Amino acid sequence: MTLIHAIPPRAGNVQRPINRPSPGPRRNRDTPARSQRPAPSRPAAAPAHYRGHGVAMSAAPHRRRPVTLATTVGLALLAGMITLWLGLVAHFGQMVNVDSGSAVRVPDRLGVVRVESGESLRDVAARVAPGAPVRQVTERIRELNDLHSATLVGGQTLIAPVG
Repeated sequence: MTLIHAIPPRAGNVQRPINRPSPGPRRNRDTPARSQRPAPSRPAAAPAHYRGHGVAMSAAPHRRRPVTLATTVGLALLAGMITLWLGLVAHFGQMVNVDSGSAVRVPDRLGVVRVESGESLRDVAARVAPGAPVRQVTERIRELNDLHSATLVGGQTLIAPVG
C-alpha cells in the first residue's frame, strides 16, 4: 500500500461549521435532536434598536413650566367653588322635588284590613290612612304584603298602616 498524501492532524481550537447533529450524549429516538444554529449577534440583554418607529413626534424643544403658588391656590379655589355650586344645586333640587304633603307621615301603627269588593289599592290606602299621602301608603301596603300588582280581590285581607 502506497501513501499518496498524508493529512496533517487538526490544529488546537479551530472550529468549522457543522451541518449535522453534534456528537454528544446519545438520545432516545422520541426526543428530537437540537440543531446547531448560530447564536444571535447581539447580547441577550440589549434591546433591539429600531430606527424610524413610525410615530410622528415634534422636533420643537419641550420645557417644563414651573407651577407657582398662585396657580395652585387658584386651582384649589376653583375646585372649591365647583363643589359648593354642586352642593347647592343638589340641596335646592331636593327642596323643589319634595311633595307639599310630605309633612304628614305614613302612620307607624299597623292593622289588618279587609278589601271591599271593587276596591283598588289606592281606595284601600285612602280609607285606612285618610290624613297620609295616598302614594306613600300604597307603596307601604305593597311592601308589607309583598304585592307585585295592584289588583285586589274582594274579601282579601291586607296588613296596612292605619291611623
